[in-house]
Amino acid sequence: MKYVALLRGINVGKGARVPMKDLKALFEGLGLDGVITYLNSGNVVFSSTMSAPELTRLVEDELERAFGARIPTLIKTSAEIIAIAESIPLEWESGDREQTYVAYLFSDVDEPGLVSELPVRTEFLSIFYTPGAIVWNIKRENYNRSHITKIVGHSSYARMTTRNVNTARKLATLCAAT
Repeated sequence: MKYVALLRGINVGKGARVPMKDLKALFEGLGLDGVITYLNSGNVVFSSTMSAPELTRLVEDELERAFGARIPTLIKTSAEIIAIAESIPLEWESGDREQTYVAYLFSDVDEPGLVSELPVRTEFLSIFYTPGAIVWNIKRENYNRSHITKIVGHSSYARMTTRNVNTARKLATLCAAT
């Protein structure tokens, strides 16, 4: 089965530094097949016969051994990644006029009601839940008014990992490739 590993909080701020060539070698060293890394933010597409929970334990333990830090890793199936990307309206982009992001959710916070709990001002952004993620789009002129940055203070924030729409769509494309 094809999977995507989404590492949370690497190569940003004070987060763990994980070079992508080392990450690819680590996944290959675990016996995982067809390993592809994408960007420097911890996105790994690969195949395995193991289950997602087994892979999560294996990968997180090996990352800690290799990099000296516990790195939360979200493992999604290719079908989940594709379904999330397909739920994003085609006209939503990230560019000069707007930003679109996907917050991939760990299973313990993967609930439709999460959107209504977030401290954002929905009159200034479009936001919705899709199984496995929350997706939002903000026009640049409404960014500060939306209060989107306040989600970092929400209790669920540590249990999500965010990617821009371009990355979400590219991961889905990599998943769809045979």
